Amino acid sequence: MLEKHLRLWSGLIVAAFVIPHLFNHSFGIFSLDALEAVRRILNVPWRSPLGGPFLFGAFLVHFLLALIALYRRPHLRMARWEAAQLILGLLVWPLLMAHAIGTRGSYEILGIDPTYPFIIASIWSGGAWIILKQSVLLLVVWGHLCVGLHFWLRLKPWYGAVVPILYPAVMILPVLAVVGFLRAGFEAEQRAVDPLWQEGVFAEYLASPSSLREIHGSLEVILLAVLAGLVALTLLARLARRAYRNRHGTFQIQLPDGRSVRTPVGNSVLEAIQGAGIEHAAVCGGRGRCTTCRVSVGDAISHLPKPEPMEARALAKIDAAPSIRLACQVRPRRDLHATPLLPPTATAAHGRLPGGVHGREQQIVTMFIDLRGSTRLGERRLPYDVLFILNLFFAEMTAALSDTDGHYAQFAGDGLMALYGLEDGVTAGSRQALAGAAQMFARLDTLNRRLKNELAEPLRMGIGIHVGEAIVGVMGPPKAPLLSAIGDNINIAARLESQTKEFDCPLVVSADLLARVGIDTSSFAKHKVTVKGREAPIDVFAISDLEAIKSIEGSPAPS
Repeated sequence: MLEKHLRLWSGLIVAAFVIPHLFNHSFGIFSLDALEAVRRILNVPWRSPLGGPFLFGAFLVHFLLALIALYRRPHLRMARWEAAQLILGLLVWPLLMAHAIGTRGSYEILGIDPTYPFIIASIWSGGAWIILKQSVLLLVVWGHLCVGLHFWLRLKPWYGAVVPILYPAVMILPVLAVVGFLRAGFEAEQRAVDPLWQEGVFAEYLASPSSLREIHGSLEVILLAVLAGLVALTLLARLARRAYRNRHGTFQIQLPDGRSVRTPVGNSVLEAIQGAGIEHAAVCGGRGRCTTCRVSVGDAISHLPKPEPMEARALAKIDAAPSIRLACQVRPRRDLHATPLLPPTATAAHGRLPGGVHGREQQIVTMFIDLRGSTRLGERRLPYDVLFILNLFFAEMTAALSDTDGHYAQFAGDGLMALYGLEDGVTAGSRQALAGAAQMFARLDTLNRRLKNELAEPLRMGIGIHVGEAIVGVMGPPKAPLLSAIGDNINIAARLESQTKEFDCPLVVSADLLARVGIDTSSFAKHKVTVKGREAPIDVFAISDLEAIKSIEGSPAPS
């Protein structure tokens, strides 16, 4: 637990330095003097007696923890984002060493203030390779930082809403920083023509003791050798650990699809499964920050160690049964059966949803969508043409779901089932479902215009929407489970979709759903529908006016 907190907080301290530093670089676009003026303001915290050691301590701790994490990995199979983060992180120090020595090293060893004119002039005097290395360093550090922050923040419920705001800044800031650095370099190169300017810039450096300058100049080679040695020792330690574990026993994991994995004692369930090349959900990369890697271990729970506090808190958030554990945290010593509870493609949002193999009762909004006349469509066209049209139809429907925070739950021939309100509650989910229906009809109109020369008659569909309690959980075959829902209210929603044929209208919505959002229903036809399994009929509204549908949530037609 302490190690995870140290990794996070050391990374955040580094981010607190890097982001303003890149912002500072962007002022080089205006002038070298502007660059230096902003540095004197932004650098104040890091030039204090505590600020400098605090910053470089964070850099060092973050690097050492990365080596520890590399040592602990039982294999080097990893997600692309993890590989990118690891590679970028290992590249930072070789690229950073000369710059760190030239800035902080000059301040601590030579006692001089490394101003931007001094640093930029030094870099430009080193030639094209040094300039290129400095530019690459900036992009590598920024890339490593962004990957780390993204995969930490994406577990936060609010993160998805702010990504569109953050994304432009994330893309623009490094570009401005590189341009500012190059612009300042060209200005320094022009000023260096004046011997008096160059003499003034390097005066403090040349006045420092020559013995200290020799030490200062030899530091890069020494520290790079130390760095290479630490990485080499880490890789050798991995080999030694593997040999030790292989001598001290293994355990076997039996998966529900019949596959089994044998791995040395000491590995986690997640490490064993991914090490065997089997895909398994792990949004946070196996750091225990999410619950997407959760598995049901059945009777094996009796001989597994109890969850550590971090795992226990994560499982408590989803109200998990005792037999559910996080695959990244469980390190068995005996054979066991493990059933993954989320598909390999699970997202951070899925990790926040409750339930396991049995699911959980939850108020939910359910939508059923059915394409009308698909049988006649198949009679008139070649199978490949029908498949092409259906793919276009489902692409538009799923795009509407994505735009309105709906969740695709089931596919059945020419229709699909969707869920709303999984995270935001049923009141917001009811509004989102109505907005989703409005956008679906708008998208269908657009699709019909695109295919008007291909179709004898326009495509039509019916949608039924209902709200109520259901069992929400991961269901389906082990290789392709889906987050879906079952229950009486799900059947009612399906029944409402079929009623669109009876009422000859595109949309049937339960009165319960419209009541939750306070919509004026005076212009909609009200009916009572008898549903199998229920004694009393339920009130529904048949909506025929597509313009009324579109105006429910002001959903715009797609371009």
